[in-house]
Amino acid sequence: MIRRDPRSVVRTALGILAILGAVGCGGASEGEAPTSPTNPTSPTTPTAPLPVADWVDAIDGEIPLVIIAPHGGDLAPAELPDRVCSGCVTGNDLNTQALARTITDAFSGRIGKRPYVVINRLHRRKFDANRDLQEATAGYAPLAPMWTQFQGAIDSAKVRARRLHPRILVIDLHGHGHTIQRLELGYQLSASELRLTDASLTPLVATSSVAQLGRVAISRDSGAVLIRGVRSLGARFAALGIPAVPSDVDPAPLAGQDYFNGGFNTVRHGSSITGPSDAIQLESHYTGLRDTASNRAGFAEVFVTAILAFLRDHYGWVPA
Repeated sequence: MIRRDPRSVVRTALGILAILGAVGCGGASEGEAPTSPTNPTSPTTPTAPLPVADWVDAIDGEIPLVIIAPHGGDLAPAELPDRVCSGCVTGNDLNTQALARTITDAFSGRIGKRPYVVINRLHRRKFDANRDLQEATAGYAPLAPMWTQFQGAIDSAKVRARRLHPRILVIDLHGHGHTIQRLELGYQLSASELRLTDASLTPLVATSSVAQLGRVAISRDSGAVLIRGVRSLGARFAALGIPAVPSDVDPAPLAGQDYFNGGFNTVRHGSSITGPSDAIQLESHYTGLRDTASNRAGFAEVFVTAILAFLRDHYGWVPA
C-alpha cells in the first residue's frame, strides 16, 4: 500500500517541476517481488548531461486517452547508480511496457486512431517513474532531468489531447503480483473506504482522482456509482470476463486482501483538486493477461472495448 499521502508529495513535486522548467505505485512491488539493488554503485557526477530523452518514449495520439507505463523499463545503464533508499521498490512490473504498446496497436487496428502513450524505458532499479523526485532518483541529482522529462512528456500529451477534446482520461498502467487474479483499479480511495456503504463512500469520491468527472460526466453518474456502478470501468472489464475491483460485482477488496489504490501519477494527473484530466491506476495481474504475447493481445482487445464504452458513457466521445 502507499506509505504516505501522495497528495502532499505531489504538491511538493509540482513546485520542483516548475523550478526545473518542465513542459508544462503503490508501496510494494507491482509486478515482481521486491528485489535488492544489484551491484550498487556510488553516485558520481557524470561528465556530460545524461541522455534522458532517449529513456522516455512518447507516442502521439488522437483520442481523449493518455496511457502511462512507468514500471516496465528495460534499460539499466551502467553509468546510473542503483536506487538505494528506505522503502525503495526496485522490481519491475513485468511486460507492462509491451502491454502498453500492444494496447496502442489494438486501438489503431480497431478505430484507426491511437491514444497518447508515455513510456519510461529505465528499469525501476535505476529510476521509479511513479514517485516524487527524491524517491524516483533516490537523491541522485544528475538523474533529476529524467523525472522532468518523464513528467513533462505526460503534461505535453495532456495538453495536445486537450486541444482536441474538452476532457481526457489518464490510465497509469501497472502490474501486480497479488494472489487474487483480478484487475485493481485505483482512484485514490483506500480498500477500507471502498468497503463503506455507497452512501458513505459517495462524499469521498469528491476527493478522488476522478473527482471532477463525477461532477460533469455525460452519464450523470457520480459518487459510488461512478466507481462501482454498472457503467464503471471495473464493471466494463468484469462484463467482458476480466475480474476487476472495484466493480458492480466486486465492489471492494475484503479485509486482508491486497489492493493498490493509486500512486503519485494518479494524484498528479487526476482531478482530485481541479482540472480537465481524470486518472485511474490500472493494476493488471500476470497469468493469462500479460505473461505471453498472445495473452497481451487478447487483453488489449478487451481493454479497447472497455475504455471505448467508458469514454462514450462518461465523456460523450465516440470514434468518428
